[in-house]
Amino acid sequence: MFNRLALVLDDESETLNAFLSYQVGGLLNQVRPPIKKSYKSLKETLEQTPVPQMLRGEEWELGHGIEIHLASQAVLDFYKSKNYWPRLHNDDDAKEFTDMCVCLSESRQAFDGHCWSQKVEWGFPSGESRKLDRKRIGRYARLFETELTGFCAFLGGAAAQEVLKKSGKFTPINQWIHHDESSLVVDECTSNISSLSDSRYAYQIAIMGKDFQERAAQQRVFLVGCGALGCEYLKGLALMGIGTGRNGKIWVTDMDRIEVSNLSRQFLFRQDDVGHPKSVRGALAVQKWNASLKIEALERRVGDETEDFFNDIFWESLDLCWNALDNVQARRYTDSKCLLYSKPLLESGTLGTKCNHEVILPFRTSTYNDGNENDEDENQIAMCTLRSFPYLPLHCIEFAKQSYFSDYFEFGPDQYETFRTDKVVFFEQLDSMDCDEQYRALTMISSLLQIQKQATGGAIDFFFLIQVAFDRLMGDYRTPILNLCYSADAMEESSGKKFWTGTKRRPRPVDWNASDKTLLMEYLYSTSGLYAAVWNIDCVRDRNTFEKMINGLTLQQPEWSPPSLDNDSGMLTEEEGEDTTTNNEDKLEKLKADLYNFDTSNLQKAYPQEFEKDDDLNFHIDFLTAATNLRAWNYEIKESPRHKVKVIAGRIIPALATTTAMVCGLVDIEYCKLVLNLHSSRGREVFLNSNINLAAGSSNFTTFCPDPPVAIITNLKSPNQFTYWDKILISYRKAESVEQLVQYVSKLYGVTVDRLFSFQGGNGNNSSKKDSKSVYDAIDKQKLNWKITVGDGAPKVSDGVYTQWPQIRMAVRMLGQLPSSSKQRSIFESQIQTVKRALDTTKESFQQSFTGSVKDAYFNTYRPDDEEKQNYFDSVFSSRRYFLLSVDCHNDSGKEIILPPIQYTFA
Repeated sequence: MFNRLALVLDDESETLNAFLSYQVGGLLNQVRPPIKKSYKSLKETLEQTPVPQMLRGEEWELGHGIEIHLASQAVLDFYKSKNYWPRLHNDDDAKEFTDMCVCLSESRQAFDGHCWSQKVEWGFPSGESRKLDRKRIGRYARLFETELTGFCAFLGGAAAQEVLKKSGKFTPINQWIHHDESSLVVDECTSNISSLSDSRYAYQIAIMGKDFQERAAQQRVFLVGCGALGCEYLKGLALMGIGTGRNGKIWVTDMDRIEVSNLSRQFLFRQDDVGHPKSVRGALAVQKWNASLKIEALERRVGDETEDFFNDIFWESLDLCWNALDNVQARRYTDSKCLLYSKPLLESGTLGTKCNHEVILPFRTSTYNDGNENDEDENQIAMCTLRSFPYLPLHCIEFAKQSYFSDYFEFGPDQYETFRTDKVVFFEQLDSMDCDEQYRALTMISSLLQIQKQATGGAIDFFFLIQVAFDRLMGDYRTPILNLCYSADAMEESSGKKFWTGTKRRPRPVDWNASDKTLLMEYLYSTSGLYAAVWNIDCVRDRNTFEKMINGLTLQQPEWSPPSLDNDSGMLTEEEGEDTTTNNEDKLEKLKADLYNFDTSNLQKAYPQEFEKDDDLNFHIDFLTAATNLRAWNYEIKESPRHKVKVIAGRIIPALATTTAMVCGLVDIEYCKLVLNLHSSRGREVFLNSNINLAAGSSNFTTFCPDPPVAIITNLKSPNQFTYWDKILISYRKAESVEQLVQYVSKLYGVTVDRLFSFQGGNGNNSSKKDSKSVYDAIDKQKLNWKITVGDGAPKVSDGVYTQWPQIRMAVRMLGQLPSSSKQRSIFESQIQTVKRALDTTKESFQQSFTGSVKDAYFNTYRPDDEEKQNYFDSVFSSRRYFLLSVDCHNDSGKEIILPPIQYTFA
């Protein structure tokens, strides 16, 4: 048995003796024993699969796959006897085919383990016969000739992944998985399903009818994202003829540009498209397939800052929002808009061989915001592990990216440029950082200043940058390693406890005098090249020339001396095992003081390097690979190949074409149900959500009905609950002023209103995103009763005043003690009068807002101070006739009451 910290061997194991002399450390690799699987032939499985698996679990348990499985055998027999397949909508073929299925079922009843028409209970055959569903089998024959875009994508993705499993890496599915969507079939009216021409949509019409195709053509769809998912969805929309009618249209938006790494999985793009907008090139590609497609490509982010473009008119004109996103924040935003405008939302995501999709229906299902997903990495790596105790290749890659690349070439030069161009702005920004971030910024600036100071005559050339790179090599991979080992040894000696245990691996320092300098040379080559980019210096790319330059320099490995044994010198702490240097406030203040007095007039310009993974000539991935593997060498961790470093450091989401095609096919099928308006006629039960892992076999094809909306308890007798789809609609005609609105809500629900503030979205009115501002606050109303009465002796001040202006407590006390003749009274009286004026102003302001219109109160409260933001706010506000308000309130007993947000409509 093995876990992260221990290896436990059976006493009888032959390998036990090999571990008797083991003390600590070493490398352990998990070896998975091979699993052998055997499979039956097609002929055998067509006969010997008594309860065929269905994609829908409940249909599998009820044995609904039996009809499809029998039909799969019967259609082969039909072709063998007829030399053609069942013809489209041919009743004679359908009748003969159905009779063949019945005979086939009856002929198998006597054979154990065969597929025949029997009752199934909880997924197990009962042996009791039942009638075949002749209608389903007849449909199978009538529609055998047809195909749908969604089913083709689903089948293609799943089948292609099965082919890849020949390598032995993934678990194959167990022979069969059937999927049947009888809800799509519209065959009650022959004239609706017969095509009069050779239409490209003939199969869709044959299955779902002419009225479906007409509605599909008039659909108005907003596709958010044009990456791997978005490309697949655009393909499906184009092939289905969505948005080809007079009123139909597709909008696709994506801010990203096409990168080389996209080409392997975003199939609408080619090499010539690299550098161009994804949405534009994606739209052009699908328009070539379907010239009737009406599509508009946008390069706009969908969020709070683009509501002047994606406004009410835009959202209200849509039939559907379709997400093809890769981050939770954007998904939450589009979900909140679908909640506001009561629009269906199709949601999906992939991660390698894993995928899921979700259908969100207004008032019928839960929403995306009901979940607890976020963008934070569930497996956050502790900084002490990255800095001092890595034990996985991932730790080395992350540290090379977060610390080395960011500090030296991105964050450091960026902070340096702010300091060089405007010292005042720099120190203002510095004050907003925490102590560690401040120390990081100041040390990086100091190091860049030191580079210029050390350069001969202040002129930086490539020879000098090689020396800088060498200093980095020693300063990152030798000196701190020696310091760490020295500190750990001292701690072991003082405590008597072993330090290098568990995942803590004792590192080894690099040695410039070693015979093999391959990795060291790679580091110097890429690092000096990056420094050349930072200082805008021509670099040397020819490796032979570079090696000659190295040989011409007298690069000397610095002598190491042990650090002093105190925590202020970079020593380890017993509790955390971390470097505590950045917590030294004295050093921080000294760095600030040094930079305050520094003359920036003669400093050279630096060029921060924004990380770009797809440019093979910019040294970015080369540096990260060398930096990663040097750190891996330090800690005797397995080296990482360049492509792996690129994927992890570049945050390339492992999207597979197979997974993408399969899940998008399922979503295309669900979209057809929406166009058929099945959500109105048959509810959420006919729709399907999924959670599938193509790598893990049949048991990981999980589908389920969408959950109903989450009920939120109000703590009122009526209404006692609501969902996130609900809103309280209040017009200015019912309550024009804030006072009237407070009274209206109080009377309508029998509550006391505590606050009215801007609705922030998220999980209903009871969201954790509470706005600090408010249109109305009961605490402000209490200030109307606060008084400050000035007379002889001590002033009379309401208790509440002290909570707002605690500084006058001393003034009141002193005025009560000082005689009337004291000259000091005027000082304290002045303080009292200042607070009194402030209180009077507060009362007047509140009274004006309270008795004024709700519209004015909202506008004055939430209009930003920044002029540019004011213009945007005014643009959005002027285009609307409503806003959303959250309500904090309680009942007579003080219990909190939860209400939906108020949609307030103004004149």
